[in-house]
Amino acid sequence: MSLTLYNTLTKHEEEFKPLRSVVTMYTCGPTVYGRPHMGNYSSFLMADVLRRWLEAGHAYTVKHVKNITDVGHLVADADTGEDKVEKEARRIATEKRGKDATVTMEDVLAVAEMYASQFIEDEKALNILEPTERPRASKFVPEMIAIIQELIAKGHAYETDDGVYFDVRTFKDYGQLSGNTLDKLAAGARVAVDEQKKHPADFALWKKCVGHNASHVLRWASPWGEGFPGWHIECSAMSSSLLGDQIDLHTGGEDNIFPHHECEIAQSECASHKKPFVRCWLHKRHIDLAGAKMSKSLGNVFTIPDIIARGYSPLDLRYYLLSVHYRTNLKFTFEGLDAARKVRLKIVEWMDDLRARSTKAVPRPTKDQEVYLGHQARFVEAMDSDLNTPAALAEIFGAMNTYYVVVQKGTLFKEDARSFLTFADLIERTFGCFASDALVLSSEVQSLLSERAVARKAKDFAASDRLRDQLKKLGYEVRDEGTEQKVKKI
Repeated sequence: MSLTLYNTLTKHEEEFKPLRSVVTMYTCGPTVYGRPHMGNYSSFLMADVLRRWLEAGHAYTVKHVKNITDVGHLVADADTGEDKVEKEARRIATEKRGKDATVTMEDVLAVAEMYASQFIEDEKALNILEPTERPRASKFVPEMIAIIQELIAKGHAYETDDGVYFDVRTFKDYGQLSGNTLDKLAAGARVAVDEQKKHPADFALWKKCVGHNASHVLRWASPWGEGFPGWHIECSAMSSSLLGDQIDLHTGGEDNIFPHHECEIAQSECASHKKPFVRCWLHKRHIDLAGAKMSKSLGNVFTIPDIIARGYSPLDLRYYLLSVHYRTNLKFTFEGLDAARKVRLKIVEWMDDLRARSTKAVPRPTKDQEVYLGHQARFVEAMDSDLNTPAALAEIFGAMNTYYVVVQKGTLFKEDARSFLTFADLIERTFGCFASDALVLSSEVQSLLSERAVARKAKDFAASDRLRDQLKKLGYEVRDEGTEQKVKKI
């Protein structure tokens, strides 16, 4: 069966066919002015499961680029205002050295590096695959300048007193991705009114360090004077430099559709004269918390450390975010995360039991038919249908039920174990959150388990039950298997 994906550009599902033998994929990474939150990670996890399915389900080799934006992303995603990373660097400098503290380029890039390191640390905790390339925007300024020069030479960009702007009227398809066509865009919508602009929707490719930008710290020499790149040109430069002028897949959050991705298309296709710049766009719907979108501006965000502090594994969050389809808004609740943790651990338990029993499996003594495992075929069908993760998870639960029926009937034969193990391997390679958790037990828990082992040996069942209840209150379930105590997080 072929893989179909919903293309935001065409507004319908399409069969995925890569341009070449290696799939090219670009993911809009974070602007590193703070630690990313779970709303950001929902987008990165969507990209991760897409890449995993391309590799595990279709044996593609994927060249995956995920950028880090450390310059040029201004507050409110606009063409005027403070740089988000510089603003954070000034806040930290003021906190440490007082309100008169000066901030250098080195200070700003150090803050960007600090948050970039936290981002990479969180991705590892979430078991997100390492991209092929992780470029930083500040390292690709010469490539950005080259594209801007090409756009000016081809009549798609022009210089003003405060920068260089893309002329949206020269690109007839502007608005095709978002629906914000030029006839719908009014002055002042998303961009500040500027009398020097030829159209209110024209966007900055380069900003000069003049006027209100005179004190801008991050700056580079250019044919138009010292300045810094616009946010949109950065991704076009990094993408074309590392993946070529046309790529197979581009992912991001739905907030990126306009203006960021709309502008990427315009400048990339006008610079290269190759169309389409991206063959398939995928966007993750945002997360809702208490009826409002989760965002830093609203102050209703949770980071990975926040989740860990509440007693959850980052893999619990991974499972929760992947349990709904990527084009559906997740209504986040901690009750939902509790339920996700329990279900995830049941799947982990099933896989552990399967692997343990498979080592003792014996050949089938008769010519009876093997257990029919249609769940795997339906799992593949679900994932191939625009990454339908809820339907794929339903087939995991179905396989678990089939497995336990087989086990209850008696011996697990090698032939059946092989089928279940093959499916379990595909599941883990796709979802990336069902590997056995190595429980790190606190000294308190270890002490209670030791005390309970003594009580069991003395056949003091009242004390044994009391200690089991104490462990349960601490979040651990204990099962007795012979003389051993099996512990799992609940």
